[in-house]
Amino acid sequence: MSQITKKALAASLKKLLNRKLLNQITINDITEDCGVNRMTFYYHFSDIYDLVEWICAQEASEALADKKTYSTWQEGFLNIFQAVQENRSFFTNVYHSVSREHMETYLYQLTSDLLMGVIEEQGAGMEVLEQDKQFIADFYKYAFVGILVNWVKDGMKEEPQKIIDRLSILVQGDIGRALKAFQRS
Repeated sequence: MSQITKKALAASLKKLLNRKLLNQITINDITEDCGVNRMTFYYHFSDIYDLVEWICAQEASEALADKKTYSTWQEGFLNIFQAVQENRSFFTNVYHSVSREHMETYLYQLTSDLLMGVIEEQGAGMEVLEQDKQFIADFYKYAFVGILVNWVKDGMKEEPQKIIDRLSILVQGDIGRALKAFQRS
C-alpha cells in the first residue's frame, strides 16, 4: 500500500508540473490532486524535495535495471536519457527550479552506479585501489552528467541515440586502459 500511495503522490506532482513551476506547487496542491490528506503526504515524505528525490530514484532504478556492464552501459545511459525525455516537464521544471541540485545529485549517483558496475567488471582480476577506481568513475560521471544536463538545458533537441553513439566513440576501450594504467604492480 505504501508504494501505491508514493506512486500516486508522484503522479500528482508530475501532473501539476505540466501546469505550474515546482516552486509554485504546494503540498496542499499535491494532496488535493491525489485525494489524500496532508498527513498521508508527511507519512511518506518530509517535503516536496524529498518526493522529487524519490521520483528520481524510482526513475533511476527502472532506467538502469541490469545495465551496469561494459557491453550494456550504452543501453543504460540511453535509458537514462529516455527516462528524462519521457518525463520532460518534470525534469525541465526541476532543472529550472531551486531544486536543480536534487536533479544533479540524482544524475551523479545514477551515473556513478552505472560506471562502477562497468569498472568492477573491467577491473576483475586487476589490483587497482578503490580510490583509483572511484577517480576513473568520477571522471566519466562528470563528463556524462555534464552532457546530460546541457541536453536538458538546451531543450532536449538532439536524439539520445546520437549522443550515446558519440559517447561510445570516446569511451570505447578507455576504461580498460585507465584501469591497466592504475593497476598496482
